[in-house]
Amino acid sequence: MKKLFFITLSVIFFVGFSNSLYSQTAEDYYKQGEAKEKQKNWAEAVLEYNKAILLNPEMWSSYVKRAFCYGLLEEYQKAIDDYSVVIEARPDEFFSYQSRGSAHYKLGHYQEALNDFNKVLELDPKNQEAYNNRGFVKKALGDKKGACKDWFTSKRMGNEEAIIIINNNNCR
Repeated sequence: MKKLFFITLSVIFFVGFSNSLYSQTAEDYYKQGEAKEKQKNWAEAVLEYNKAILLNPEMWSSYVKRAFCYGLLEEYQKAIDDYSVVIEARPDEFFSYQSRGSAHYKLGHYQEALNDFNKVLELDPKNQEAYNNRGFVKKALGDKKGACKDWFTSKRMGNEEAIIIINNNNCR
């Protein structure tokens, strides 16, 4: 009898949860995730983006936002996984490569990071941030000359942050 009671209770809970989940749209959960982000509540934002993705697995912006939150939570592999989903669907948008490259860098996956920043520069050759980031990857790989070259390229494009990077790394 107790077992039947718990089964019934579980079904009621599941149905109630399912009904509450589907009473809102993916866009509603997405907006709730954005609100949680504004409050800097990254973990709760992830939960809202999870719901949005569950309702609309092709809402790519939810993956991007969730990946961003994972990065802030220092869950870099999860961020990489989400950015990879977006890249698979939209291979010509550089933002996900840029962000995935940063996550790879933070995990010490330098070759993967280099590949991503190279792809960003293939898609957007004037991307100053990608030159800066690729410079850091090259430095980590032991290629200081290549790193300095990227930072000087970024500087020539007008990136003032590159000047600080160049000075901090004694580039000549």
